[in-house]
Amino acid sequence: MKRIVSTIALGAALGFSATGLSTTAAFAQSAAPAATLAAIQAKGYVQCGVTQGLAGFSLPDNAGNWTGLDVDLCRALAAAIFNDPAKVRFSPLTTKDRFTALQSREIDVLARVSTWTLQRDTALGLNFTGINYFDGQGFMVRKSINVKSARELSGASICVQAGTTTELNVADFFRSNNLKFEPVVFITNDEAVKAYDSGRCDVYTTDASGLYAIRAKLANPDDHIVLPEIISKEPLGPVVRHGDDQWFDIVKWVLFAQINAEELGITKANVDQMLQSPNPEIKRVLGVEGNYGEALGLTKDWVVRIVRHVGNYGEMFDRNVGPTSSLGIARGLNALWNKGGLQYAPPIR
Repeated sequence: MKRIVSTIALGAALGFSATGLSTTAAFAQSAAPAATLAAIQAKGYVQCGVTQGLAGFSLPDNAGNWTGLDVDLCRALAAAIFNDPAKVRFSPLTTKDRFTALQSREIDVLARVSTWTLQRDTALGLNFTGINYFDGQGFMVRKSINVKSARELSGASICVQAGTTTELNVADFFRSNNLKFEPVVFITNDEAVKAYDSGRCDVYTTDASGLYAIRAKLANPDDHIVLPEIISKEPLGPVVRHGDDQWFDIVKWVLFAQINAEELGITKANVDQMLQSPNPEIKRVLGVEGNYGEALGLTKDWVVRIVRHVGNYGEMFDRNVGPTSSLGIARGLNALWNKGGLQYAPPIR
């Protein structure tokens, strides 16, 4: 059996399959059916898994209207498919249940501040489609303890949510810096935050973006500071199931389209005017030339729909988490690649 497997692997490396077909032809014959898009079109909406409430990313108001960076990504998908950003329904999920809900097909896509890791991208039968927010784990403390650096936290009690990359990261940080700490672990994030706010622990830790959102909801926000250290890489992005390449491509390229639109200066305000642009790259992005939308199973004007209804990536960032929002987070790593950040999208061509 090992010899047979090795022979097949060698043939694949040389461009042939066990049937004698080229690997390209074999792949075309075995490609997964485009079931998710068809199911979404049949039911008339995208089912999107989000947080149970995190300001700037996915948060409902008293009337049940959702806003946030992840919410806008879901609305962009609905805009691309239906030309209507309202054709999306939101499933608020706990940290524990988020991946199971996707695996069991309760949702079509997970957009829930989830960190892209090797294990999640392989062992769970899931695919991360891109990074809509480059984040990293940080610490929040009360100003009254007079701590200016995470390296001054030896012996501190730290509130953290169980079952997250956050729990592992904080243990790694303290061990690598030869510091001691007392973990105070909670099942839900709300429990961890309440415990910190009530004084049950000295420190609260999560992704830095979450720290700013949570600080705004504390009883006395101005009494707390976020320490400068970022102790981990937390690339956050949407997730889909293995096995449907078309849906994987759509979710991936909707985000890429928004990043490309920002880079090309295409905005909600000028997208219709940009349809007349002589720039060949803008023509391709907006569907004036080429059949790029059709290649995804969408319409020629798919990017026009996204930008007209939701905006480009920068607009989405600014209104939800940026300097003019309630969180006031600088673009930082989430700036475009040509403006000092990491946001970079493959070209539409």
